[in-house]
Amino acid sequence: MLRIGYVRLRDPDLRGDPTDEAAALRALGCQVVRAEEPVGPGGDDFAVLQSILDFIGDGDQLVVSRLEHLGDSGRAMLRVLEQLERRGASLRVVAPALSSHGPEGRALRAVLEAVAAIEPATLARARRPAAPQEIRDLQRAGVGPVEIARRLGVSRMTVWRKLRALDACDA
Repeated sequence: MLRIGYVRLRDPDLRGDPTDEAAALRALGCQVVRAEEPVGPGGDDFAVLQSILDFIGDGDQLVVSRLEHLGDSGRAMLRVLEQLERRGASLRVVAPALSSHGPEGRALRAVLEAVAAIEPATLARARRPAAPQEIRDLQRAGVGPVEIARRLGVSRMTVWRKLRALDACDA
């Protein structure tokens, strides 16, 4: 059985140090630990997880420190659990201690199914806040507001508001 640890690297102001998480997963017997780097707008936020799911085999185990590392919605987490089951692999969550084996696994599946059932069909992706200086730098480089919004993954209105606020500060 191969134990594969999965860590989501996030903003430093959020809880948990990714290095500590990776070390903890190794201490739990993970032979392989893969980390998901944050990506920019339009990128695949779960590319490393998907590669693990494509690779994982019968009898293997995916280990994560927290359930929310598997997806940004109950529906996404349920899809990961279903992919693991199809491949004959299992899931272990460190905190809270959960497993996809036995009665505990059936309970986990039932909870994820219930959450997925009440979620809206399409959840709006959480947008990262755009730093005003980032917007100003792009504008000074000759990039237009529509392109700035596309590059940063924010709305055009956000770009216009932040530029207006910067102009007010400069005046």
